[in-house]
Order: sequence, then C-alpha cells, then structure tokens
Amino acid sequence: MSMRCAVIGAGMAGILAVIKLREAGYDDLVVYEKADRVGGTWRENTYPGIACDVPSHAYSYSFELNPDWSHRFSPGPEIQAYFQGVADRHGVTERIRFGEELTSCAFRDGRWHLRTATGTTDVVDVVIAATGVLHHPNIPAFEGIETFEGAWFHSSRWDHSVPLDGRRVGVIGTGSTAVQITSALVERTAHFTLFQRTAQWVLPIDNPAFSDAEREDFRADPAGTRTLHDHLSRAFRDAFSHAVIDVNSPRLAEIEAECLRNLEQNVTDPDLRERLRPTYRAACKRLIASPDFYQKIQHPDAELVTAAIERIEPKGVRTADGVLHELDVLVSATGFRADRFVRPTTVTGRDGVDLDEVWRDGLLAYLSVAVPGFPNFFMLNGPNGPIGNFSLIDIAELQVGYILQLLEEIRAGRCREISPTWEATRNLEAERREAAVGTVWVTGCRSWYLDRDGIPASWTFTFDRFCDEMAAPKLEAYELIG
Repeated sequence: MSMRCAVIGAGMAGILAVIKLREAGYDDLVVYEKADRVGGTWRENTYPGIACDVPSHAYSYSFELNPDWSHRFSPGPEIQAYFQGVADRHGVTERIRFGEELTSCAFRDGRWHLRTATGTTDVVDVVIAATGVLHHPNIPAFEGIETFEGAWFHSSRWDHSVPLDGRRVGVIGTGSTAVQITSALVERTAHFTLFQRTAQWVLPIDNPAFSDAEREDFRADPAGTRTLHDHLSRAFRDAFSHAVIDVNSPRLAEIEAECLRNLEQNVTDPDLRERLRPTYRAACKRLIASPDFYQKIQHPDAELVTAAIERIEPKGVRTADGVLHELDVLVSATGFRADRFVRPTTVTGRDGVDLDEVWRDGLLAYLSVAVPGFPNFFMLNGPNGPIGNFSLIDIAELQVGYILQLLEEIRAGRCREISPTWEATRNLEAERREAAVGTVWVTGCRSWYLDRDGIPASWTFTFDRFCDEMAAPKLEAYELIG
C-alpha cells in the first residue's frame, strides 16, 4: 500500500523523520513548518549565550556526525546551522512548506485531512507530529508590565535591536536560559539584576574550544568520532537516567555532592552563598550546567534579587521588600508551556474525538508516541517520554525506528489503521505513575516536569527499558483495523 505522510515541524525531530521515512521508501511526503527556516528551538532561541548543555558530539544525529564542532558544548547558532546543513544535504529542505502553520488535523474516512493558517489543505495517510516541547513561551502575568518604559521581551523572542552594552538589564528566572544569559551579559552591562524565585543546583562543566588539530583528527578518523559519540551518549544517559528514577541512587548523591562543592568553593560571600543554596534534591528540577555562573553572579555589577516580584513599574521592577530595581531592559526567562506538544493545532481523531478532550485530565500517550483513537498519528518526543538532562536526538532516533515498524504493518497490507488500545495505554500509565513515587521529581520541588496532579510527565523507568520498548512494537498493545 502506498502512503502519503505529513510531518509537522522542521526542527531536529522533523528533519530526522523525513530522512528516515525516505530511507525506508516513503517518498510521498510533506513537511508543514510555521516559520521561515528549519531548526526548531535553535531557530527561535537566539538569546546571548545560548548553547546546548549536552556535549556536541552526543547532540548529533548518529548518521550525520559533525567533526567541526567548535566547542565541547556548542553555541546555538552553530547547532541551527548544523540542522540546516543536514536538511539541505538529505533533501529535506525541498519537502518543507515554510510559513504554513497547521491549524487543524482531522481523521475522516480513514485519512487525515489537514488545513493550515493560509488555507492550504491536504489529505494524507500518516501524520508525524515533530512539534517539540519547549516553544510556547510561558509569560507570567506581571502586574504593571504594560507600564514599563524600557524594552521588555521573552528570552525566546529576543529583540536584537535593543542595545545592551552599558545599560541596566534585568532577567527574571534562574533556569538554564537565565544562567546562560547571565554569563553572556554581566560584563557588558552597567548593572545586571537576576531575579531568582528558586535557587538552582549548578553542575560545573568545562567548555573548551576544539583546536584546529583536534577537528582535523575528527575529520581524519570518522570511526573514532563515532566511538566518541557513542561513548558520550551512553555516559550521559548513565549519569542521569538511574539517578533521576531512584532518589536513593549513589549516582544522585554524587551529583549532589559535586554541585555542592561547586557552590561552596566558588561563592565567597556567605549571604550570597546561602541564597544560592537549593532547598530540594538535585535533579528534582533540570540540572543547570555552567562553567562560570557562580563567578559571573559575583561580578561587582551583578545583583541577585531573591525578594518576590510585586509588580512592574515604568522605571523597573518593584519587589516585595519595597525596593524599586531600575532597569532599561527586562527579560522574561520564564520558560515554556511544556504541556502544549502538538497544540494549538486542533487534532480530531476517530468519531470526532478532540485531542484536547482526551488530554483534559492529563497528558496521555502510549510510549509517548501514539494516542488511542488517533490512528496513524504519531509523535516524536511526545508526552511522558524521557526528558531532563538527555539528548533528545537519541530519543527521537529510537522513536522513529519504532514508528517505522508500525508503518510497515500498513505498507505490508496487514492493516490500514493502527493505534494503541485504551487497555494497553491505561495499564502503562498506571505503571508509570506507580514508578513515579521513587523518582527524584516528586521530592518536593516545583518544576515543569510535573503535571497538575504533581506527577512527573516523563519516563519514570530506566532508559534501558525505553530502548527495549522501542526496539520492537508489541502489536498486542495496538488496534489494527482493515
């Protein structure tokens, strides 16, 4: 059976999906991308200091290793250029319809009927949603923000026309983005103010540049570069996968001790040190990786503010202690709405069931790739998959391989529609929630990992189990029709 496939999104996972679909012989395919170029989060996030916190040689497609990374942890523009290069070399770019945001996706008469914001329509057999997780900005409703006389924007919508040098800059938040911005801007500004609600665990990392000789060695020895990729990927998984799912794991204790040494040895002022000391377990929130955050926040022109923000005024930020922090530029590094996934696209499955309704009481997906009642609709890095300090490329590659095996059931004529059963999905979800009790995510912090019931919206088993599940679908967990 021939099939037309649509991929939603031209970020890391969408590019991967197209490459692997074409390799498997699915050549009737199209990509719908809302923006004007590829790259996903690396296209949209252009703030000063942006870089990946996964080693460059691990944050690469396994089939497209890059010997020319500039640093151990490479900057964002370099990563976006990498994805653009891969898309061009593999014929992905020519399949993309840029500026076409998918607004509706409805399953009728055995096929998916698509419509974009421009009015374009399409009918396809298979949909792969590669829409990412961190791309809908979370912008708290600060009282008075509309009165601020300076420049204000979210970190993922950085306004590069706004001058920063010699100005008073404030950043709200202390996640990875805020920490990277701090490192990049402290020495450029007249005064830098970081508004902290919650102290973070900061893992010290070195980020040396690769020399010309080292890059030449990577180019001359592809096998060695592959060995490095595989070693880093496995080491990174092992460092975190067991630590986060077992609050009593020795590895978690080691990570915590390493972060504490970083704090104790590098922050000299006792008051500042205590304000930077977390009151929850390491890795309960996503760990921050930084080579110099503690040094930068101690700069003479840097200030850490821990009093709560009361309101925004024309001249700056008023905190609960009555202090007005005067600013020229205010950046909201307040993260993303991690529960959106394919939404706001309206997705309607069999019998007119709306995905919003299915997810009303919580996100649900079988092995994070498929939802009961939505045949031939698959997600990459969907709900409740492995998240945290991992390479999402590794995860997406495993998921694409799994999805291709499901598509083979259709191509071979063994069915026309395939979707997980409610029984299998609910059983796995019950097991996942039970396993969550022993994870570090439920030890008392607030994080974007948690759903509204306080259950981590993530994979609560070992990473090895995820690999095993992705190796071959259990067809008894699926409904095959036609």
